[in-house]
Amino acid sequence: MVRALLVLLALCLAGASGAQQPSAQQLPPKEAAKAKKPAAKAVQNRPAWAELTAEQQMILAPLKADWEALDPDRRRKWIGIAKRYPKMKPDAQERMQRRMQAWAKLSPEQRRQARENYRRIVKVPPEKRDKLRDAWAEYQALPPHERQNLAPPPEPSRR
Repeated sequence: MVRALLVLLALCLAGASGAQQPSAQQLPPKEAAKAKKPAAKAVQNRPAWAELTAEQQMILAPLKADWEALDPDRRRKWIGIAKRYPKMKPDAQERMQRRMQAWAKLSPEQRRQARENYRRIVKVPPEKRDKLRDAWAEYQALPPHERQNLAPPPEPSRR
């Protein structure tokens, strides 16, 4: 449950960032290396969408448009989730679908930021995480217009 809240928090923080697409030079070294890989490497990304079972395709449908761009580790992660999916309770399945849809809507930069936020939050001591969770619950309880007032102003575009 805590992990799910942390992932949701990271997704929401990344969604709120609205950052621009970075160049390969602005990415962390690991991400920059991935961005520089030749297109021929994509051929080795298995399994392809067509190789998934019908059940896996149905479960992972929100990710279909991005599937071919995912690296093999990410594909394995999502396939693992698809394997656990049938054993989940209906409300957990519904939550998983909503989260996949939200994740699919994020830009690559927002996804990177969400992963980084998650890594940072996991390192926070449990008592501080409890405070973060409480603060997040307070934020979620606010009306939408008050949440917008708390959002940082967008960065001016550089031309």
